[in-house]
Amino acid sequence: MASLFSYPSACPLLSLFLLAFASIASRADARAFFVFGDSLVDNGNNNYLVTSARADSPPYGIDYPTHRPTGRFSNGLNIPDIISNKLGMEPTMPYLSPLLKGQKLLVGANFASAGVGILNDTGIQFLNIIRINKQLEYFQQYQTRVTSLIGAERTKTLVNQALVLITLGGNDFVNNYYLVPYSARSQQFSLPDFVRYVISEYRKILARLYELGARRVLVTGTGPMGCVPAELAQRSRAGECAAELTRAAGLFNPQLTEMLRSLNSELGADVFVAANTYAMHMDFISNPQAHGFITSKIACCGQGPYNGVGLCTPVSNLCPNRDVYAFWDSFHPSERANRIIVQQILTGDNKYMNPINLTTIMAMDSMT
Repeated sequence: MASLFSYPSACPLLSLFLLAFASIASRADARAFFVFGDSLVDNGNNNYLVTSARADSPPYGIDYPTHRPTGRFSNGLNIPDIISNKLGMEPTMPYLSPLLKGQKLLVGANFASAGVGILNDTGIQFLNIIRINKQLEYFQQYQTRVTSLIGAERTKTLVNQALVLITLGGNDFVNNYYLVPYSARSQQFSLPDFVRYVISEYRKILARLYELGARRVLVTGTGPMGCVPAELAQRSRAGECAAELTRAAGLFNPQLTEMLRSLNSELGADVFVAANTYAMHMDFISNPQAHGFITSKIACCGQGPYNGVGLCTPVSNLCPNRDVYAFWDSFHPSERANRIIVQQILTGDNKYMNPINLTTIMAMDSMT
């Protein structure tokens, strides 16, 4: 009986098979990127959900390469996009996208969902969002899907060697503790006790992320929540940052860094890296002109005082040049502000990145 390979017509098929296999193998050996968290890093998961926490209509995406809304809460690229670009990695796709399949899975995935927090009751007003425990469930599901492509051992290696970014915490204050006067959480906890509780819950989430294989995790703190246009519009008399939210960030961020240090000590490795996004934001909030912005108080897109009232919509005020505004909408930085933040994540000293910055991580990992 003739061998299959004796038929000339089979050679192109075999070549295609080998090329496809080699492509999957090389993609599996490349560094994957996983993203968890809220609207600061969501790149479109909420587009697939029935929720009010969406950025799927103009002018969102006005400066994105397609000039169309993508689900990112930005005029263009967000922080994960810029990190991927700087490191020469392919951008991750939303996990809920039907296009995320086959070889595309090997790039990683973005599990983030606008509106979520560390606590399950954060963002309940948005209805259907992917709470952080569900994001971790999806991460497990992702690994099962990849195992069917490249096998269990290589999937484990892909996940262990991946870069992970997680951004949580701001919504637990803005959309929970301080959402309304006399909120349930503010009646239950004093602010210092609430911060301690949130930190203890975050520790459990990060420990679970480690159990699921994450070994290089960038953990961002909260930005200066009291200084965003939405809070200026609601709480500020003369443009000063809202005192209570500033106090909350001042309590939360140092405790987060300390918790990560403790967790790393327990694990015997620098798995979790603290990104002091508060300090990164405050550089251009306190001195916008030095960073090329004309304002750090007024959002580019919005309405009302500081353009900080309501959502950014097609009928909102819209600035002509997004590059000179630190804030794109009432809560989220502009793409250019995101680029400044990412540069500090890459090269910042211990004021910004603890214990090491991302460039150092990449250099160290390339030698192992």
